[in-house]
Amino acid sequence: MRLRNEQLASHLQRDLAPVYLLSGDEPLQMQEAVDEIRSAARRQGYSEREVLDQGSGFDWSTLTTAAESLSLFGDRRLLELRLGSAKVGIEGSKSLSAYCEHPAEDTVLLITLPKLERAQANSKWLKTIERVGVIVQIWPVEGSRLVPWIEQRLRRVGLIPETGVVEMLADRVEGNLLAASQEIEKLLLLYGEGIINPEQLNEAVADSARFDIFGLVDTLLSGEVAKGSRMLQGLKAEGVASAVVLWALSREIRNLAEMASAVEHGASVEQAMAAHRVWEKRKSILRKALGQRAEYWYRLLSECADADRAIKGLSHADPWLIMQNLAGGMAGLSLL
Repeated sequence: MRLRNEQLASHLQRDLAPVYLLSGDEPLQMQEAVDEIRSAARRQGYSEREVLDQGSGFDWSTLTTAAESLSLFGDRRLLELRLGSAKVGIEGSKSLSAYCEHPAEDTVLLITLPKLERAQANSKWLKTIERVGVIVQIWPVEGSRLVPWIEQRLRRVGLIPETGVVEMLADRVEGNLLAASQEIEKLLLLYGEGIINPEQLNEAVADSARFDIFGLVDTLLSGEVAKGSRMLQGLKAEGVASAVVLWALSREIRNLAEMASAVEHGASVEQAMAAHRVWEKRKSILRKALGQRAEYWYRLLSECADADRAIKGLSHADPWLIMQNLAGGMAGLSLL
């Protein structure tokens, strides 16, 4: 069975399926979907939880062993399998297919993994999961969907936005749902339930944490290396998730790579920025950044992939150190 993300909550009111697979690259929606399944499992008596994390050198026999082992107290169990990639290989495909043919008793298997590519959509193991369990593919909330999403979140917590508030907040977060959720929580803490007007939103934004993710990006692209480095360290010290910081950096680098490539293929800088809907106030910053060739930005993008692997535990590198190097690259320092 396949469900849309918004259908998951109503589905979880019924008996749980033996297997759930959540796929996507949007951190907030993925985490909330995982939390919904965990809560439903607790309500239905799945009091024990076991986590298998596909780090470096993961042995797929671990899944078989976990499936065959009995709960220490005879309780129902939630078994979480966290995959760093949808490319599970021959051994992974066999293990997942075998598990779905004979799911463990009194166990719900919850599989989380990044976005499924088209190549994996027709794989045997995925079709086996679809036959016995539930697959939820989580897509980014982009374009025209972002404003309604933000308004729904505001109203859900008792905040009633005046005209213009939702659009202002959408501009502020630039598609980062986690940032949007945090801003909404802050508004609720500052003003409580009730009407929110543009002035209150502006005050809340002005009172933002000293080290701001979006401010970091523009600081780096303006060439302020030392300040950007301090901001990055501040984000780390404040406990901001490395995945969220990397999301902001990689998003900007990817856009710059695409714009620089368009310019090299004959488009003007203005045309390239218009195609990527660059705000007027950011154009001067990006014109400077587009002085670098596309190859430069694509090399930085490959470093983003290294940071992503480190965050997911697939390498022993320090993701914050990699992002420090990325920061220097975004500020215009030549890559060594």
